[in-house]
Amino acid sequence: MSMQVAPTLSRHSLTRFQRAPKIVRKLRRNPKTGLPTPHVKIVAREFAPCRLEDHYHTTLKDDLMYMTYKHQIGEAPEPRKIRLQFDPENPYTKFRHNPPVGGSQFHKKPSAPSTPDNTIRLEKIQLHTMVKEAVANKSQLLPAIMQMKALTGESFQGGGQHAVEGIQIVKAKKSIGGWIRPNIPVGVKVDLKGQAMYDFLGTLVEFVLPRLRDFNGIVLPPATLSTKTPSSVSGVVSFGLPPHALVFFPQIEVNVDSYPKLVGMHIHFVTNATGIGAQDRARALVSGFQVPFVRR
Repeated sequence: MSMQVAPTLSRHSLTRFQRAPKIVRKLRRNPKTGLPTPHVKIVAREFAPCRLEDHYHTTLKDDLMYMTYKHQIGEAPEPRKIRLQFDPENPYTKFRHNPPVGGSQFHKKPSAPSTPDNTIRLEKIQLHTMVKEAVANKSQLLPAIMQMKALTGESFQGGGQHAVEGIQIVKAKKSIGGWIRPNIPVGVKVDLKGQAMYDFLGTLVEFVLPRLRDFNGIVLPPATLSTKTPSSVSGVVSFGLPPHALVFFPQIEVNVDSYPKLVGMHIHFVTNATGIGAQDRARALVSGFQVPFVRR
């Protein structure tokens, strides 16, 4: 009867608490901020599920797909060709930049066919504020930056590898009557996506809007307004909050005396809707998150 002997292990392989191998790798630095950038993309996720995001995927998405569905009989007609056709083999026109159709035809494009993939959804929320005093002294933007940092949790130039760029300084693009010149800081804006977007939306509809006595809802345009205007095909719902409304945000209410001045801001709900009737679909989505509308 043959007996198999187990292979002997070396003494070093049984030693516990060995040091991890040292990896020498220099981190690249961001040329703008000078901060080190990791060699892998770090994705941070939330520990708890978002209530409003679950509400959209479980209830609101199906309702919106039913409400905004448009049945299409047969194949969609080809769009009218209003640009010249170039020979693709011609080296001059092979890599020619052909921008999208503009002018009067841009607002007459029909919406895309209704499919489960292009159901109306909220892509981002943009907060924007303008400080006129910053034209003479750019330090007047400091209260607005402090306010945006408290509301969103973002910081100036704190985007890194995330989907948003943090707090951004808005600069003028044109010269207006000697009052403002190009590249002069005039405001602040923040783009919110993902969990931060739904957290801000939940705070807005649960704490701020119900406490505003003079806010009955976002004012709708007259029913006789054309559906082919630039605002009607943009798929963006916007409204503004005065400075006294910001006191109702819990992030600012807890220590309102630390802010030298509160400034009003515009809130833009940016959706993926395009084409004719895009803003109507965007309003249906925003109203599903308990944001009221009113027609005067």
